[in-house]
This record gives sequence, structure tokens and C-alpha cells, in this order.
Amino acid sequence: MASTYSSDLSLELITTGEKAGLWGTITNTNLQLLQTASSGYTTLTLSTGNVTLSLADGSASANGKNFYIKFIGTLIGNCTVTMPASTAGGNANRVFIIEDATSRTTSNYTVSVLTTGQATATPISVGSTLLLVSDGANTLTSIGMMNKGYNSISDANTPYTAVSGDQLIVDTRTNPVTVNLPVSASVGDEIVIIDGYNFFGSNNCVVGNNGLNILGVASSLTLSTNRQAITLVYVNATQGWTYKTNTV
Repeated sequence: MASTYSSDLSLELITTGEKAGLWGTITNTNLQLLQTASSGYTTLTLSTGNVTLSLADGSASANGKNFYIKFIGTLIGNCTVTMPASTAGGNANRVFIIEDATSRTTSNYTVSVLTTGQATATPISVGSTLLLVSDGANTLTSIGMMNKGYNSISDANTPYTAVSGDQLIVDTRTNPVTVNLPVSASVGDEIVIIDGYNFFGSNNCVVGNNGLNILGVASSLTLSTNRQAITLVYVNATQGWTYKTNTV
């Protein structure tokens, strides 16, 4: 009887009496896979389009089996990174870390992650590091944000649509800038907006509500005070986004 493969990491499971002379090689590969899953690090170059991570059977080089995956490269379009939902052995349960180190500070291109079969991808804020879980049956979810990066926004990339976790340094020295909030939100989502150059009083920063309430009203919010820095948190459908902090 031929080998079978485990779920999750697709370790090769040798049937008794099979693979004569190959046990050492197969065992070493399995040990490499276990090491990769516990402490493995790899980089993934992104540019545009969809990229599916690999959980290939018995492969020590399959990139989706790494514990830590760093996204690099300069984006020329929106990117989605997909974790497979299953392997030959069944549902693929994966807990892993991703770090965004892509170059997209002068564009509005997005990086998102999902599990195969998930209807809606989860956008990743610029420069963030996330701990993610994928159980192969439900959607890929974040179980912790380990780091939030800062993203510079100016009239060169306005309007910008924010994602949960964004920390935006806004440059309105030349023209006003519009930051649109996400079209959907979950309780506890946060977005930081900072006047990076002391110009909100001259050229405003408009925060578009994108269909959700801000401070209980279905309308945009205009930031017009120099050196203003706010943190918006989503609390419920009635209040929508409200101030967690509002400082000058």
C-alpha cells in the first residue's frame, strides 16, 4: 500500500512494509517540515494578482508550511495571498505569522489574505505584522496584530481607502486629501489619522464615511485643525466610527 499524507503539513505517512531503503530520506523530510512549521521563515515577492501558497504533499520547500512569511516586492496592482483549505490528508489547520514589507506607500494598491473558498479577503494594513489562523473550513482570521506600520498619504494617492489597523500620516501641504473609511467594519476596528505637516488648517483632510456612520451621523468628517491626530474606533451600527482619541 502506498504512503498516505497527514492533514495540515502533508507529512508523508509510510505504510508498514513499504518504502524499503527510503525511510531515512522520508523521515528527514518530515522532520524538516516540522521545523518549518514551528520556526520556518520565508519571503514571498508580490507584484499584482493572486498568489496561492503551497502545502504540497511531502515537500519541505512548500512555502505555505512556514511559520513566518514576509511579503516583499513593489506592488503594481492589488494582490491577494491564499492559504489552501486542505491537503491530501484533509482540512489544513494553519497558524502562522505574516509581515507586510511590500512597497506601496505611493500607491493605493492593497494586499489581502484569505483561505481557499472564502468569499471576502481580509485586507492587510501597510507595514503590519499579523498572527493568523486558518482551519480549512472557516474564513482566515487574525488572532492578533503584532505590529502596526505607518503609511504616508498625500494628494498623490488621494482618495485613499483605509483598512483596519492603518496608521496614516497625512500630507496636505499642497492639496486637501480624502481618506475613505472601509466599506464594512467590525466592532473594535481602529484607524489612526495624523496631520504629518501641520497643514490641516489650510488644506483639510476629509474622512469619507463610505456608507457607515461617523459619530452617529451618516456623513463625512472634516479634519481642519493643524497638528490634529485622531484614532477612530468602530463601536456599533448606530454610532459607527467614533473617537478613541482626538488630540491637537
